[in-house]
Amino acid sequence: MIKKLWEASSIQKKNSILFAFEKYISKKFNNNFNNNYKKILDWSIKNSPEFWSSFWDFAKIKGIKSAKKIKKSKTFYKNLFLPNSKLNFAENLLSKNNNEKAITFISENGFREERSWAELNQDISNLAQLFKNKKIRPKDRVAAYMPNTIETVEAFIATASVGAIWSSCSPDFGVKGVIERFSQINPKILFITDQYFYNGKQINILNRLPEILKAIPSIKNVIITNYPGKNFIKHNKKFKKVRIFKWNELMKINSNKINYFNFDFEHELAILYSSGTTGKPKCICHRTGGVLIQHKKEHQLHCDIKEGDNVFYFTTCGWMMWNWLVSVLASKASIVLFDGSPMFKKNDLLLKIADREKITLLGVSAKYIDALRKLNPSLKYKYKLNNLKTICSTGSPLSNDGFEYIYKNVKKKVHLSSISGGTDIVSCFVLGNLYQPVHRGEIQNNGLGLDVDIFNDKGKSVKNRKGELVCKNPFPSMPLKFWNDKNDKKLKEAYFNRFTNNWYHGDFAEIKNTGGFIIHGRSDTTLNPGGVRLGTAEIYSEVEKFTQIKESIVVGQSWDNDIRVILFIVMNEKFNFTKDLLKKIKNQIRKNTSPRHVPSKIIVVKDIPRTKSGKIVELAVKNVIEGNIIKNKEALANPQALKQFKNLKELSY
Repeated sequence: MIKKLWEASSIQKKNSILFAFEKYISKKFNNNFNNNYKKILDWSIKNSPEFWSSFWDFAKIKGIKSAKKIKKSKTFYKNLFLPNSKLNFAENLLSKNNNEKAITFISENGFREERSWAELNQDISNLAQLFKNKKIRPKDRVAAYMPNTIETVEAFIATASVGAIWSSCSPDFGVKGVIERFSQINPKILFITDQYFYNGKQINILNRLPEILKAIPSIKNVIITNYPGKNFIKHNKKFKKVRIFKWNELMKINSNKINYFNFDFEHELAILYSSGTTGKPKCICHRTGGVLIQHKKEHQLHCDIKEGDNVFYFTTCGWMMWNWLVSVLASKASIVLFDGSPMFKKNDLLLKIADREKITLLGVSAKYIDALRKLNPSLKYKYKLNNLKTICSTGSPLSNDGFEYIYKNVKKKVHLSSISGGTDIVSCFVLGNLYQPVHRGEIQNNGLGLDVDIFNDKGKSVKNRKGELVCKNPFPSMPLKFWNDKNDKKLKEAYFNRFTNNWYHGDFAEIKNTGGFIIHGRSDTTLNPGGVRLGTAEIYSEVEKFTQIKESIVVGQSWDNDIRVILFIVMNEKFNFTKDLLKKIKNQIRKNTSPRHVPSKIIVVKDIPRTKSGKIVELAVKNVIEGNIIKNKEALANPQALKQFKNLKELSY
């Protein structure tokens, strides 16, 4: 049943950047869109090259835009937008140079610091000078093993300013995970923190440095930063052929202002990594112009981020949402960084920060909203959140209850924008907009310029039926390439082998009559009892309603020439698993989904394996229970959790 939870007022719509853009293209192309998102979307897809070219002008992207809008190719990912256009990514992010606040950092223990735009510009100039002194050239790689601090942002922007390629891992990656990623790209410089903190625990990172340098001989320079608000961990060890610098000493250079050089629109910007849960992580290389124009489009036309806004996203430097957050600077808004546990000493800590810091856009995971709902079922607008205009949710599908919880407990008048995309495109395929209402359980629509659809197994478009999420037209933020991928073999296998000349994203989803999307889980983890495909998200949505259950993971087990559904649950501390609860869970799933969704077995475990970005790994659990080898445990935040799924008696009958 469709339930409308919120709609922007006519004043909000008319004051939005989307409205300003509509007026701009209406005048330019002599077209009347009548404040109708569907009309603008259809136009942006049918006239994709004109859309991206017009948005460059509208968003005042700094650079040299070519007259040619697209260089067409029969190969999907080789279509080039705005060919021969040139820009500098860093120049676009350093959109101001005054004493206003650009970045705020907050640690879990409450330490807070700010950086003004002028200070940000100066620090980045100092780093750019170091890069030049060390003969870092365009396309050289710069790696970072860093927490979510201001220094990390500065290192990224400085890297982009000289045309080098950025790549980062958060400190929760173990040494093996870091080496596995960075050794593939041969970086020349490594930024590393001395320590970091999570849930009150201090973790020394510097003692991992010798092993990293031994495994990656390309690293010739190391810059060590001090974790904000803490004493520096002393490090006097010397390494052959490696220069060690301390961040604080580098910041005394006070170099001259950067002279920006414009790089090609297609120039390499950053290398991000696939999760690595099914093998060696893929190195996904993204292009400068494509990332900038796509991020600015999402920030301004979809999230209505304006100059002076204050944007917060809970993320680490190993997740693509970090790159998305940093790009907010290009819209002359400031950003807030948080490092640590989002529930350290206070389960609504992020809401407290959002209130105190006057956050305008709050970004969290669906998992966080669900955890908050269970820990604070009747928050009842505890925080005023007067400045909050938008809440973004991503990472996994947001349940109906999650949608309801935001409006009943966090804020009534707020744009709840569930978004979905991925590291592959370092952006979103489907997300929100201010012209359409928010319906419970639905992502509002696809992004402008993106012809997103749902295909059945035969590659035919379907509506109100589950299928594969695809994109039928090329777009600027397609990955440029996979690193070390001869003849684009891995890239083709990842996105184009399933449906000819259409981007296959690997999400099991559907489009509703409203135009809204529902993501039902990853395609490779759909369940097939009796040959019928079921999305795991539908089961999670029902299980999440039980306060007795902390979290869950559902997989399909090969059994008796079929697939049976197995549900593993982690109980909340105060509760025990009883026959009555077992019966209630099964009844709830049967009632609100279908008899096919009902698990054959419900088994209690102590922990659920997840990736570093917090996503549960159903495929790894399925492989363990079926006796298959797990190729890359290092990709998991808690690989030890897999042990409890091995040789379970309950799964042998």
